[in-house]
Amino acid sequence: TDPGPPATGARLIRALEDLGVARLDFVLLTHIHLDHAGTTAAVLARWPEARVVCHPRARAHLVEPTRLWEGSLAVLREKARVYGRPGPVPAEALAEHAEAERRGIAVVETPGHAPHHVCFLHEDSLFVGEAAGPFSTLGRGADTATPYLRPATPPVFRLEVAHASLERLLGLRPAPARLLFAHHGLHAGDAPGILEAARDQLTLWVETCRGVAADRGGLPAAGDDVAAAALMAAITDELARRDAFFARGRELPADIQEREQDFTRQTLRGMLGYLREGG
Repeated sequence: TDPGPPATGARLIRALEDLGVARLDFVLLTHIHLDHAGTTAAVLARWPEARVVCHPRARAHLVEPTRLWEGSLAVLREKARVYGRPGPVPAEALAEHAEAERRGIAVVETPGHAPHHVCFLHEDSLFVGEAAGPFSTLGRGADTATPYLRPATPPVFRLEVAHASLERLLGLRPAPARLLFAHHGLHAGDAPGILEAARDQLTLWVETCRGVAADRGGLPAAGDDVAAAALMAAITDELARRDAFFARGRELPADIQEREQDFTRQTLRGMLGYLREGG
């Protein structure tokens, strides 16, 4: 699932070739943000028999990615240029969900991180994309008691929608034994426990945003970037005290910490927007 951005497409293709992959049946896209689906066209150029499965609302943006690219530039700015511009996906490569389901791959709609987000369940493995946020185990061996976990909320965020998606995943029976996160790894063990933690973390973050903003006199006016930056810094400090999953971010490698600091601010922007609209 999620072959990644155009900038790393050649590396992915070489890695698959080194593993002896002669055929790909499916490219499964949890959503079409650049860092997840941007190199789909390059993968199809190498394995043209592959079928692409994604949410119906995303298909047109894969075939004609101009608006996707322009929107990515507006939100991500220089990061979008680092990821690279996506190429067009042939319309004939797009598959209906039923095609994957006939091969034993269940498609679960999970809007929240994106309105077109889906997860894929194959046997006992659930490919969660970013429905439960970025995840990282830390240390060596089975050090997963308190992994790093952070919400991944978009600029237009709805807490109720994200909660409903996680409840849908928690309702899967039998419960998956493994969670495969797009960022950054595998969790084998108490999969429902991690999904519950992600659900509860969303509530904690929204309430922390609400409380810190109230203590500082309310939400800053739209466009007041200085006040917004100060508020987000105060919220981040409070979350590091209140959220054990988020606090473990200080143990991440330095380059991942830098990335996470940037995307934490993006998450908080979405949550503050939700509060500003009456959430």
